[in-house]
Amino acid sequence: MLSIQDDSVIPKPVLLALERVRQGADVMPERQLNAVLQRELGAQWRDSVVSFESTPIAAASIGQVHRAVIDAGEEGEVDVVFKIQYPGVARSIKSDLSNLKRLVTVGNFIPDNFFLDDALAHAEEELQRECDYTIEAANQQTYRDLVLASPILREQFYVPKVYPSHSTQHVLVSEFVKGIAIDRIADQPQHLRNEVASSLLRLTMTELFVLAFQQSDPNWSNYLYDMESGKLNLIDFGAARPYEEPFLMRYLALIRACAARDRQAVIDHSVALGFLTGEESKEMLHAHVQASFAVGEPFQEQNRDKGFDFTHNDIPARTAKFGKVMLQYRLTPPPKEAYSLHRRLSGAFLMSTRLGATINAAEMLEATVATLVAEGRVSS
Repeated sequence: MLSIQDDSVIPKPVLLALERVRQGADVMPERQLNAVLQRELGAQWRDSVVSFESTPIAAASIGQVHRAVIDAGEEGEVDVVFKIQYPGVARSIKSDLSNLKRLVTVGNFIPDNFFLDDALAHAEEELQRECDYTIEAANQQTYRDLVLASPILREQFYVPKVYPSHSTQHVLVSEFVKGIAIDRIADQPQHLRNEVASSLLRLTMTELFVLAFQQSDPNWSNYLYDMESGKLNLIDFGAARPYEEPFLMRYLALIRACAARDRQAVIDHSVALGFLTGEESKEMLHAHVQASFAVGEPFQEQNRDKGFDFTHNDIPARTAKFGKVMLQYRLTPPPKEAYSLHRRLSGAFLMSTRLGATINAAEMLEATVATLVAEGRVSS
């Protein structure tokens, strides 16, 4: 998450170092790679594999990705990618997080009321789920079905097909899709940057409030823009998760209150959601409300005609400033749903800033509410 911030929050040299870590990792030697595939798929795993490139096309923190061609039966030969997990990753999570806790505690990097144990418990739960590729395969299929069922989404997005016959808990095989990570179009014409950033924020709003199922990892490389088709190819669903309807509708009400700069409504919805207890100090309430207003700015009605220009906005810096105050005075950890939700929503904002895009977020919010009203899920 730190690696996708902008330099108003994290110093640029640190960002560059973090980006290198996010984009690449050491790869398994071929001997170890073959051992993993034999263990997962059997000694004869190559029998249904027409070709397999031993040099990975990507390597990250949990596993590496290889291009291949498989024999998919009636479907014939299919271009795919093998996502192969590093041995021992799942077992290392608890010790890694324990070391992280020791580091930030001894180093006094965070205040006592950060509720570190809650954050680490949530992180462990999410990371363990991401290490189970059977869960990711199911998430990817669910998301693919949702996109294909939506006339609007399938015009703009594509989710690759999963091949369960070649997948296990530690190997995931899915259709190969091409494209460039969306942050790589920063040098493209303004209209294209606006279009891609708008698509990402629209997808974020739709999957959260309409579909109630969200791919919550905002890593730029999970969104591949295909210059030929003009579509965004969506990959990596290890962090996808459903949300409960009551939470979502209350959170939507909170966003509308933020956009309207309604202080009391922001406080009331925040208490109902569990962000506040109702017993906070004036300093805490002020910081919480001001941070909420900052996040609501792109959705304000006054930005509806021309859209909100993310190029020179200081939303990340302001929310970080208020966040420091909130960490000093907060009385309760945020609801567990907020970790993944905020990660994705802030990721969409950060991408819009990275691309220097102008987006009509107010219109997106209005369209989302209209859809939910038509479905009888909220009142106007």
